[in-house]
Amino acid sequence: MTSVTAALVIVPLLAALAPVITRFIGYWVRLPVIVFELLLGILVGPAVLGVVEPTEALSVLADFGVAMLFFMAGTEINGRALRGRVGRGAWLGWFISLGLGVAIGWVVAPGLGAVVIGIALSSTALGTLVPVLRDNRDFGTPFGNSIGAIGAVGEFGPIIAISVVLSNRGTGAAIGVLVAFAVIGGLTIWQAHRFERGRGSLHRFVESTLHTSGQFAIRLVVLIIASLTALSLALGVDMLLGAFTAGVIWQALIRDASPETQEAVESKVEGLAFGFLIPMFFITTGIDFDLHALLDAPWTLALVPVVAVVLLLVRGLPSTLAAPDGATARTRVAVALMGATGLPIIIIATSAGTEQGYLSGTVAAVLVGGGMLSVLIFPALAGFVRSRAETPPAAAAP
Repeated sequence: MTSVTAALVIVPLLAALAPVITRFIGYWVRLPVIVFELLLGILVGPAVLGVVEPTEALSVLADFGVAMLFFMAGTEINGRALRGRVGRGAWLGWFISLGLGVAIGWVVAPGLGAVVIGIALSSTALGTLVPVLRDNRDFGTPFGNSIGAIGAVGEFGPIIAISVVLSNRGTGAAIGVLVAFAVIGGLTIWQAHRFERGRGSLHRFVESTLHTSGQFAIRLVVLIIASLTALSLALGVDMLLGAFTAGVIWQALIRDASPETQEAVESKVEGLAFGFLIPMFFITTGIDFDLHALLDAPWTLALVPVVAVVLLLVRGLPSTLAAPDGATARTRVAVALMGATGLPIIIIATSAGTEQGYLSGTVAAVLVGGGMLSVLIFPALAGFVRSRAETPPAAAAP
């Protein structure tokens, strides 16, 4: 069986197996499904069983998956949550995280390598936390709004930084291109907000094709993602910025549709995203993970939990600046744990840093391993802390 044939069968099998394992393990501890997608990918990849090898086809699917991940993050942006005290706290916390991350990175890789490490350590995996928040029914709550603001800034800020620092252009030219993209993206978002006001032609057409082979809503989503990622690539901006912006645009286009239409379209988009494309990204990440770089020397493996702790200190603690008003100590701990959950940006930043010679493969593997560990334990710990906070105290003994 060729590597392509093996991947064709085994990767979908792992995608179906991951939620089953998640459900089974959930009787004891609640973990995000992506934990098992990553672990299963590592298991079948070259690092362990060697059943599936990295292929160009998997790489393409992974690119679609990560674009869809950031698109979904963009659709969850709450503009109101990004304004006011929570929004200011989220941005201030991110800048503090970036500064601390660069300072720590300078010890490991002075120069641009330190900036790459700082970008990785200042990220929050909103796309990874979205299904966790959804499963816990936290959307629309003060806690969910805070995590949404922290995650939006923790993905948007690093993407901007990557586009400037790791651009093939000079800093001034890179900033100029970003401004051009921002103008185009901003005008498109503004036009999307105005498009359906006073009209409903798009929404009516979406409704009329919801249960036909036309499926216009899904085709339009794919077109918007493709167009914005193509624009970002043409301008030399990271494609994830385009995918993120596409999510904001789609949210603006569909916001005035009837609740029934929004729910139906959202269900179909989630099916495409979380049922197919996003699992491809995380499973492929596991397959590509350089486990040997961690096992070659005992000290490298020992550094993985250290990186997770550093994420909690560098990213988690500053994230509490955006905690909900009147948050208890337990809620702030949960905010810190969720804010310190990072992986996709860590993978992207370290991959780019390694390709351009700013980081060694070992440093990149340690950082990615720490990000994996954060995804493995931090959301589960946050859920446990919050459940304890919400448990009513036992009645006092008479």
